[in-house]
Amino acid sequence: MKYILAIDSFKGCLSSVEVETALAEALCREGIETVCLPMSDGGDGMLHAFTAALGGTLEPVYIHDQMMRRVDAQYGIAPDGTAIIEVAQACGLNLVKEDERNPMRATTYGVGELLSRAIKRGCRSFIIGLGGTGTSDAGIGMIRALVDIFARGKNFDEAMKTELGECRFTLASDVTNHLCGENGAAYVYAPQKGATPEMVEQLDRRARLFAEKSALHFGFDKSNEPGAGAAGGLGYAFMQYLGAEMKSGADLLLDLTDFNEKIKDADLIITGEGSADRQTLMGKLPERVLKSGKESGVPVGLVAGVVEDKEVLLSAGFSFVKSITPEGMPLEEAIKKEVAFSNLRHFAASLI
Repeated sequence: MKYILAIDSFKGCLSSVEVETALAEALCREGIETVCLPMSDGGDGMLHAFTAALGGTLEPVYIHDQMMRRVDAQYGIAPDGTAIIEVAQACGLNLVKEDERNPMRATTYGVGELLSRAIKRGCRSFIIGLGGTGTSDAGIGMIRALVDIFARGKNFDEAMKTELGECRFTLASDVTNHLCGENGAAYVYAPQKGATPEMVEQLDRRARLFAEKSALHFGFDKSNEPGAGAAGGLGYAFMQYLGAEMKSGADLLLDLTDFNEKIKDADLIITGEGSADRQTLMGKLPERVLKSGKESGVPVGLVAGVVEDKEVLLSAGFSFVKSITPEGMPLEEAIKKEVAFSNLRHFAASLI
């Protein structure tokens, strides 16, 4: 028997690598061959999943977080020189305590620093993971950093005349929100980053004004492009200022891992995420894995920390849909690492 493990991180609990390693160890003890393919749709765990998929290495850097405090971070470099950037390394929500969250102050300046470190290293092709940020500045901080680093005292046009202008950016994200409005970055995502209703209105106004001025300068407007609202508007800044192309993070990673080829001789694919429900079928990674499994004739099972809408998921074609969390277990208990590992082992035993 051969199982393919293609499971996203259990957000706030276990990384993709941790989930798959725990399952693989339990399955291998029973003589089942397993192939672990760390997964990410561009959010949590993107850096490690994409770097591993490309056979790259991690490079340590010293940059600023969203509160302009010095922080250790990393980016990936693939053998062909492609840089893998997870913006949450510079402005992740996890970098600040809950009582420190303030998207009016939080900046993406560190993202610009992170890009510059890779550019100075010689990278010209970038894969950018958008997700998990604690910012909502529409990428203004990132643009300011790039000007400071590549054209200090001048402007962005001058910065683009340097090696920055030689770079090409691919964005990995499953977010389709526009930059502004009721379905935009501020209204949809800023409250979870600490924004009050008044802040949300101010953030939306700031983003709208930034987009209007940028459109006048460039002669085009990317603020209504799908994904412009990703990562607090970083998606917009990358597309408007750096000509970035937005792609489904899940599709991009599956292509990079040559997923369809790897699953051809498998008996079962196990995919999953921390919380699965009907939204899982809206282009999230497990849905993309299911699509590939159907095309190859390999059954796909779904495992999650928590499952809702089980019948909907089964009717979509998953061969099984299981939650690892025992009924009645409180969430605060279930997300403890040692408890999650134990629950994963019990799940693995149920497959044998």
